[in-house]
Parts: sequence; structure tokens; C-alpha cells
Amino acid sequence: MVSTVTPAQTPIDSEPLSPTAFLDRAILAYADRTAVIDGGDRWTYAEFGDRCQRQAGMLADLGVKQGHRVGVLAPNGHLLLEAHYGVLYAGAVLVALNTRLAAEELRYIVDHAGCDLILAGEGCEDLAHAAAGADTKVITAETYERLISESQPYRATPGDERAMIALNYTSGTTGRPKGVMYHARGAYLQALAMTIHWKLADHSVFLWTLPMFHCNGWCFTWAVTAVGGTHVCLPRPDPERVWDVIAAEGVTNLCGAPTVLTSLVYHPLAAPVARPLAVAVGGAPPTPALLERCGELGLNVTHLYGMTETFGPIVLCEWQPSWDQLSAPDQASRRARQGIANLVTTSVRVVDPTGGDVPRDGQTIGEIAVRGNTVMLGYYQDLEATRLAVPDGWLRTGDLAVMHHDGYLEIRDRSKDIIISGGENISSVEVEAALASHPAVLEVAVVAKPDPKWGERPMAWVTLKEDATATPDELRRHVRTTLAAFKVPDDVVFAELPKTTSGKVRKAELRERAARSNTTATSRSLT
Repeated sequence: MVSTVTPAQTPIDSEPLSPTAFLDRAILAYADRTAVIDGGDRWTYAEFGDRCQRQAGMLADLGVKQGHRVGVLAPNGHLLLEAHYGVLYAGAVLVALNTRLAAEELRYIVDHAGCDLILAGEGCEDLAHAAAGADTKVITAETYERLISESQPYRATPGDERAMIALNYTSGTTGRPKGVMYHARGAYLQALAMTIHWKLADHSVFLWTLPMFHCNGWCFTWAVTAVGGTHVCLPRPDPERVWDVIAAEGVTNLCGAPTVLTSLVYHPLAAPVARPLAVAVGGAPPTPALLERCGELGLNVTHLYGMTETFGPIVLCEWQPSWDQLSAPDQASRRARQGIANLVTTSVRVVDPTGGDVPRDGQTIGEIAVRGNTVMLGYYQDLEATRLAVPDGWLRTGDLAVMHHDGYLEIRDRSKDIIISGGENISSVEVEAALASHPAVLEVAVVAKPDPKWGERPMAWVTLKEDATATPDELRRHVRTTLAAFKVPDDVVFAELPKTTSGKVRKAELRERAARSNTTATSRSLT
């Protein structure tokens, strides 16, 4: 007969999940291994751990208490990376601020979040002071170094794993940014998922081309530490500097938006890599042409999909061995799919307006809906926005996609970016891919332009590669070789594309330009 043991008052079968546990272990397991490279400075995991715990002690000395919001305005560097542990060790909430925003935009976020204090990295001091409220204290980079050297290490005991640990603000391209509440459980599990999917290990060297302020660096701020890998900090993803660092430090992993990847692989220094380099790309669908170029350089690209509300990547294009037999263009087409749910996510669906699943036919368009361990708690101080985003227990993403027979989803467009012309739906993503396949095209964005006859027509904004030439009609004829005539853009404008701070194209701005435009294509009929 099996005896029944009375449970102890303190449970022994679980502990609250917190991403700080990764650093706790790394201090023991990887004490002498290089944890952080930031310019000429290098710290081992023992040193990095000590700095993070001293940051927590400094915050406690400054009066930061459980649940207080701590803003950090800093480029990709050791201060911001340390805050991903120090702020949490202090029991506070991390608000990683976008360094590319204007003072007025930052002031709104600081006020909405209720930041008690801002840590300002090098070069961000003036902007931090301009963004701070009357009761918000600013600690500059110089003062920071002095204070942590004088502070004692401190770490609060992790509490409820579903409590908020970070507050990340959306880009706000269509209105005021919303505060997305991250919980400790989601951050821990997302970090594990990133570790496994990108095969991070103790020899991994992760180059920070992705902003740490964006979804907490897709949780790689914690994932790299979990395996004792090396964080290589880079204030900005300058392509020349990136290629130099890849060679000098033996970089094995990096992430970024397609625009960042485009600037990298078409740079004059771009050359086949000497060792395997895994690249995660997200933020917008990469074109097959871009993925083909990456393949030529030996970059192993994984396409992923996510949003601020999902701790970054919630879907990824898991490569199938059978695809190895496909041609390079067909492989690139497969890689361009967003894919399937990551291993800690419950499910991902494509649903129709009634909330039912669309057929797995690769044709029927619906909206992506997600739920699971790495979905936000909700929008901070905005119950109505949370209710609208989650009408039935599934978060609606606003992205339109099809589901293929194998369960892989593929984005067709943002719901607001679909072009409805004469009653026909035109996917801007599809037209962009057709344009990007032209050898002269570097980047492209397609938006709707108001049309008195058809309602809307596609309008393309194109950036050409350096020293390349093409005419609007040449590009329109190229699109017609693969797409129906009604999908061919009426207008093609050559210009630099406006982008958000996370590298996404500002289509809302392009739509405004298109609405004001009187440009008329020389020929509207391509048969």
C-alpha cells in the first residue's frame, strides 16, 4: 500500500518561474566565461552577475520598491542588458524605452507607465531629462557607474510568476502606444523556446543587431544567458561594423527586421561567412529574393512571426528536411512562410470573422489568432483595448494569413494593408515579393492609393540597389510576368522608405503620401 505524505507547508514541487534564474545559474556554471562584450569592455558571468545584483542594490538605495516602474533609455549596451536582471532582482518593473523616439513621445510613455526613475545610457542623458516628469529621477551613465560600485549586491525573492515584470510599448504608428504587460512566466518560457529553436549553447556568440528595447530583445536578453553564451553589444546595426564584429568575435547568431538584413547582405563588405551564422528575421515578411541572397552568403535564415503582445516570436518556419530537395527559389518561398507555433505556445489559428478556422487550403484568408504561455497579461490601464483585442479568449493580431495543408501559416497582409480594388482583394505582400524579385530592387513597399473608379489601386514605393537602374514601367512589366494585370501597381515611386524604430516600414505614412499624390502611371493597362 502506498503511503500518503502530507504536503509540507512550503511546496517542494515548484518554484515561481523568473528569467533571473538563468543568471543565478550562469554565475555558478559559467563564472569565468565571457558574458558581455561592449566595445572595449568585457565581463565574465561572475562579474556580470555582480554588476546586476549591485544595480538592484542601487535601485533599492534610491527608494525603488516592489512593483515600481524603472525606465531605461539606453542603446544596446551593458547598462540596458544589466537592467534586464537588476530591475527584476529589485522586484521592480522594467520599462525599456525606445531611444529613437522624440522627447514628447517618450514623455507620454514615462507618464503613462508611471516611471519613478530613468537610467540613461551614454548619449541619452539629455533626451532622458527631456522625457522625465517632475517627479522622475534621472541617473546618468557616469553616475550609474559610481553608484553601482558603491552599492551592495541585492536580490529580492521572486514572487508570483504571473506578476508583471516588464512593460513594453507598441510602436504607436496608428495612435498612442499601448503598454503591453509581460509576466515572469512568459519571459522565462519564451527565453527557453528561443534557446532551443536557435540551438543556443555555451559556445554561442550573439550579436545585438536587434534593439533590446523591442520586446526585451525577443527575450534573447535572457536566453543567451541561460546557456552561458556571449552577448556582443552593438549600439546600432551599422552594416560595416556588423561585418567587422562577425569576423572579429566569431558571431554565431543575430536577429533583425528584413530592412536590417537587407542593408547587411547587400553591403559592399558582404561575403560568404567563414562559419555557420544563424539569422532570425521578423517584423515583416522577408521576400524570397532577400532569402535567396542570404543563402548565397551562407546565412541560415529562419523566418518568424510575432508581436509585442506575444513576447516577440510566437511562430517560426520550422525547416523540413524534405525541402532540401527543392530548388533555391522554392526553398526561399518555403522560408518566407511564417510557419507553426513555437514549442511553448498553446496554438495558433487563422480564423474567419465568426471565429471559426479557415480551411487549410493555402488560399482562404483569415486573421491570425493566438493564445498561450507567451501572450501578454493585457494592455496596461486600458481594459477596453484589451477586450477588443481578445474578444473570445484568443488574441486577434490584425494580420491576415492563409493556412497551408501542413499547418504552416503564411501572412498575406495586415488587415489595414489589404488593397480592395474593384471588389478584388490584392495582397500588398504578394506584390512586394514580385517587385523585390527584380535584380535592381533593394526594398519595396506597396500601399493602397484612392481611385475614383476602382476604389483603391496599388502604389509602389521602391528603393533601388546602389548603382542599379530601372524605370517604373520596367518594374511594372516585371510584376506582370508573375501576377495578374489588376495586381500591377499603377504608380511606382523611387524613394527611401520611412521606417519605424524597430525597422518596419511606416505604411501609414506611405498611405498618406499616396492619398496626396497626383502621380499617374504612363500606362495603366498591362495585359
